[in-house]
This record gives sequence, structure tokens and C-alpha cells, in this order.
Amino acid sequence: MALNLTSKILIFFSVFIFLNANAQEPDPIAGKKLFNANCAACHKLNKKAVGPALKGVSSKYEKEWLYKWIKNSSAFIKSGDERAIAIWEEYNRSAMNSFTQLSNADIDNIIAYTDYVPPAPKIDPEAIPTRSIDSNSIISNEIILGALSVVFLLLVIMLILVRRTLLRIAKASGVEILPKSKPKKIPIWRAFVQNQFLVFTSVIMLLLSSAYYVYGFLMQVGIDQGYMPLQPIHYSHKIHAGANQIECKYCHSSARVSKHSGIPSLNVCMNCHKNIAEYNGEEDIVNGYTKEFYTNEIKKLYKAVGWDEENQVYNGNTEPVKWVRIHNLPDFVYFNHAQHVMVGEVDCQKCHGPVEEMEIMYQYSPLTMGWCINCHRETNIKVKDNEYYTKIHDELSKKYGVEKLTVAQMGGLECGKCHY
Repeated sequence: MALNLTSKILIFFSVFIFLNANAQEPDPIAGKKLFNANCAACHKLNKKAVGPALKGVSSKYEKEWLYKWIKNSSAFIKSGDERAIAIWEEYNRSAMNSFTQLSNADIDNIIAYTDYVPPAPKIDPEAIPTRSIDSNSIISNEIILGALSVVFLLLVIMLILVRRTLLRIAKASGVEILPKSKPKKIPIWRAFVQNQFLVFTSVIMLLLSSAYYVYGFLMQVGIDQGYMPLQPIHYSHKIHAGANQIECKYCHSSARVSKHSGIPSLNVCMNCHKNIAEYNGEEDIVNGYTKEFYTNEIKKLYKAVGWDEENQVYNGNTEPVKWVRIHNLPDFVYFNHAQHVMVGEVDCQKCHGPVEEMEIMYQYSPLTMGWCINCHRETNIKVKDNEYYTKIHDELSKKYGVEKLTVAQMGGLECGKCHY
């Protein structure tokens, strides 16, 4: 049956209303998640990075153009689009990843996030807490202070009256409180010299106490436990190793294969800080420091490596950073990080303490010979799946009558292990 014109119009408007009712507005919250997952590695909202700043990008380009550019930028450039070629040339012909998995709705959400402007906070004057001064507390404090002053004055008067009364009673009874002539006193030094036993005992005590304090002083020479110097660039292990859970050996990579753990080069820092130009923590004050403080320390890093933040290139103007060494063993001591970290599988915290909790790095352990020996006596060797130790473990286990071998039983107390 053919539909009349009125029925067609009603069906058209019904479909139109249905489609608009089901159309969803772009969601900036979902767009933020997509932005962090796909765009944040190369783009920032308010400044240039590897790519251009994306704040307000919808006002510069049409949505259809953005769809084509985001989904397959390389094909868009090959098509000869002038604006696409201009962006490609401006940013050193850096290839942008193709995001074919993103739908138009996903891109709309990302654009909504880049356009989002948070509303200005509404301040209710009545809700602002005010500090009032309690006049009653001031009065009560003044009363207490005055009462204490009166009590003190009464005590002084009573002492004076008691003294006068005692002098009057003594005078009436004929007792002399102050003798007319004082007995001759022997100097203390002469009495001390005449008593030979006292002299001998004092000399012995003096020698023993001097030896004790001299020994204690000499035993602290070269021990820097608790040493916490300030570095030219503030580096928070609490933020990097703690909050961000960066593995120690990512920065101190030479600890895997070398005697020394090494000082990380600033290029290792720039692996992350090319795209992290400011502190982005939620709190305004972290570990006693402000966001501005941490951001300024990142600027010091940029200055040291010669990084042009605006143009995202190295300008070649570098400055050496004079780091202050914290852990330092004597020259006659041999210690191999690789042997302990990789072979022995010793955690870094075993010697360096809870680094992930340290805002400023300090020497946690004394690093003395006795401290190392105690560790060798208490630590069992991990021989599982280690063919090198299989035979020697069996032989020494029989010798010592144990199932597990300590480092000391494996020769960890031999002088030549650490001194040669």
C-alpha cells in the first residue's frame, strides 16, 4: 500500500528525532583517557613537544580534516594536502603513527578534551573559615599570669620574714650564727696531692676514659653513615623509584655488568623528561616541596643538557653537573656490583636502605668491614639452577653438615676476596 505524503513526513521526522535522541555528546573524560593512551607521548595541550600543542585544535582545522589526519597522516601527506605537508615540514618530517583503530566518535572525544575549559571555581564568602580571637582566653591568660606573679611575690616576702624571725630567735638565745674567726682551710690541690691512692685512681680513670674516647673517635674515621649532601639538581628517589616505580637498574644500568653502579648520564633522564617538562602531581606541596620547585629542577636539567624546550631540539650548549658522591669505599677495598646484584640477586635496598622512601639520598649503611662480614655470615647462597655451584655446594654441605651454605662458608671471609 502506497504511503501518502503526510505519512512519509511523519516517518522522516520520527527517524530524525530518534537519531538525535541516540546521538551522544562528545565526552571529554573519555577523551582524556584516549589522549593519554595515544597522544600524550608526542603531544601536550599547551606547549610544543614532538608534535604541536593540541589545545583548541578544533578551531584551526575542520573535523573531517582531523579525521583523515589522525587516522592515516602519511597517506594524507602523500595525497598532497598543503596543510598536512606544512605540519610535516615544520616538525622535521617526523612520522606520526596511524590511528586507524580510533573511530570518529573517539576522535570527537579527544577533541572535546583538548577544547575543554574547566569552570572557574565558585567561592562562597560565607564558607571561608575565619579565625576569631577569643577575648575570654586572653583575659583568662592575663588573670593566670597575674595570679602567678602574686604567688611569687608572697613567697619572697615569706622567705624574708622567716629569715628575720630565725635571726631574732638565735640572738635571743645567745647562739652565734656566724663565727667571729674562720678556721684555716687547706687548698684542695694540696689535699689531693697528699692522698696518693686518690692520685693513682684518678690517673688510671683518666687514662682509661681517654683511651675509650680516642678509640671511639678513630673507629668513626671514614664512616659516613647518614651522610646526606645536597645535589646541584634535586633528584627525588621517593618520586622516581617510589611513586613511579622506576627500577633502580634502569638508571644505574652498569650495576648489571660492572664493578661500579655508575652515575646515570643525563641522556637517561631525558628519555622521560623530553615529554615531562613540569611536575604533574595532584598535590600542590609534595614531600615539603612545591610543584614550582620540582619544575624548576627540570629546567636545570634542560640547561645542563642544552635542550631547547620551545623548539624540541638540542642546542649544543651543555653544562657539566658536579654531582656529590655519597657512597665511597676505601681504595684498598674491592666490591663488585654485578657479582652481588646479578649473581647473588641481592636487592639494592639491602645495602642502600629504603631508597624508594628517600626524598634526598643518604648513606643508609655504615659500609664497614664488620658490617660486610656479618652479611656474609648470615646470607645463604642461592644455588638453585646454578650449575657453577652444584658440585662445590654438595662437597661443602657434607663438610659443614648443612643444607644451605652461607657466603662465609663458600670463602666469603678470605682476605683476598676483598683485599688484594
